[in-house]
Amino acid sequence: MKKSNTGRLAKIALLIALQIVFTRFFSVTMPVLRIGFGFLPVAVTSILYGPVWGGIAAAMADVIGMMLFPSGTYFPGFTLSAMLSGVIYGVFLHGKNFNIARVIASVLTIQIFVHLGLNSLWLNMITGQAWLAILAPRVANGIIMAPVMVFAIWLVEKRVLSLPAILREREA
Repeated sequence: MKKSNTGRLAKIALLIALQIVFTRFFSVTMPVLRIGFGFLPVAVTSILYGPVWGGIAAAMADVIGMMLFPSGTYFPGFTLSAMLSGVIYGVFLHGKNFNIARVIASVLTIQIFVHLGLNSLWLNMITGQAWLAILAPRVANGIIMAPVMVFAIWLVEKRVLSLPAILREREA
């Protein structure tokens, strides 16, 4: 029997909606950083459906969230960063033997290259602030959020794996 794409798309749409809600309503946003749990639906999408769908869903959530709940001017660099986060989670966590080392590697890769690297570059381009002025609070945020992200992703993955087979469908 052929698998239906409708169910997959509905689940991805639900995860996109969750990401928008978590990012826009259940996070603390400051001028150069955001503290919240918007990463969880991205990680779950990437774990279940792989890097391509994870990247697409993260990019769509960024664009839709910005259209529905604008917070400043739209900048496509942040959409690229969101997409790369979904891709990185998928590369490290989809279809592989799930373990804490993979979660740590994915979170550190995203924290260093996407959050500290690309997002700081985008903020520098938008605000014109000096790199050190942007990096200092972002490094502190990364140090605090990285263990929280690792624990949350690990905990959610353990819950996702215990769901009935229809909900944890894994696509190649």
